[in-house]
Amino acid sequence: MGNYVPCSSLPPRVTQVPDRRKVCVVVASRANLARITTVLEAVRDHPALELQVIAAASALLQRFGGAVDMLKAAGFTPDAEIRLIIDGQTPATMAKSTGLGLLELPTAFERLEPDVVVTVADRFETMATAVAAAYMNITVAHTQGGEVSGSIDESIRHAVTKLSHLHFAATELSARRILALGEDPPYVFNAGCPAIDLAARNHLGTRRDALAKHAGGGSPIDPEQPFLLIIQHAVTTEYGRSPDQIHATLRAISSIGMQALVFSPNVDAGSYELAVGIQQFRDQGVADRCHFCPNVPAEDFIRLMAHCACMIGNSSAALREGAYLGTPAVNVGSRQQGRECGRNVVSTSHDPREIAEAVRDQIAHGPYAQEGLFGNGTAGRQIADVLARVRPPVQKRLSYDPAALLAEAFV
Repeated sequence: MGNYVPCSSLPPRVTQVPDRRKVCVVVASRANLARITTVLEAVRDHPALELQVIAAASALLQRFGGAVDMLKAAGFTPDAEIRLIIDGQTPATMAKSTGLGLLELPTAFERLEPDVVVTVADRFETMATAVAAAYMNITVAHTQGGEVSGSIDESIRHAVTKLSHLHFAATELSARRILALGEDPPYVFNAGCPAIDLAARNHLGTRRDALAKHAGGGSPIDPEQPFLLIIQHAVTTEYGRSPDQIHATLRAISSIGMQALVFSPNVDAGSYELAVGIQQFRDQGVADRCHFCPNVPAEDFIRLMAHCACMIGNSSAALREGAYLGTPAVNVGSRQQGRECGRNVVSTSHDPREIAEAVRDQIAHGPYAQEGLFGNGTAGRQIADVLARVRPPVQKRLSYDPAALLAEAFV
């Protein structure tokens, strides 16, 4: 793959550097936090780096999980808190929130003067972060680029890749796609997904352990009985269909008759409609075996994934951590369309009968063998090591050789 350098071939971590590089990590949602926690830890502990943290967007909102509280509980005090969510969860408010982030983030960057800004994955806050830092001549480091999926996330992800200077892909194929987009090989690294680090080090315990810290509303959960885990987000490019889509999933779950944990959606356009759909389902009195939960810490969620009979919905966690844990999963709809996944995942449409049949098959199969598709549990340290030693120019150049990159990327 040309000059592409896997993280595993990097030299050992730097032990003494006189001037530490200031690395600013923007945590903008509960999903962000799960996908970047071990990077925060590794940067904080690295002798050549100084950690800065910005908490922003839905990470500051309790109804979307209050990730800032978990961030602080983990020992990371934000250097800035930026409120940029315009309420409504429509396509228009999503676009306006991105603009508000572009107004507010530069002020924080001016004050903190970071050398590197780390932005996560493919959300609208990720776009605002990358645009602001790139315009301010700050090195942008992007995690989880090069992946393929549904929703507007697909476009945002690749746009952020073109704004970024350092690329930390979660899989080998994703790294190849980043190269195919014309990124410079010396600055593209297959580090794995930091969320796998949490799964790898987690003491999974028993099903009772997994449910011990759980809180929510609805039917009680019996820790002695198997349970289903449901987390379904709105699909921004299918705005207006969220109520019907979540109703289909919940009807399928009810027809199976097994107790289920149902988690709240994220802040994307359509999430309000989806939340209303969940509430309507509860009001209809057919959710008698469903327990509804707004959020739990990432480590607790991993334990729930490890012990559930099947995970249903459209969260990428089913594909990422699910592959590592061997969690039987049913991926519903188009939100993860085209994303790499392990043998643990079966995909369906929004037809309730199809969903129910797939869930029953997955329950009958039981846990899958562990797969390391998204990494081996060392992503955080690898990313910190690269941030300490690799200093790309802020002036980017297109590195594009169709014969060497495109053909190799899509064999």
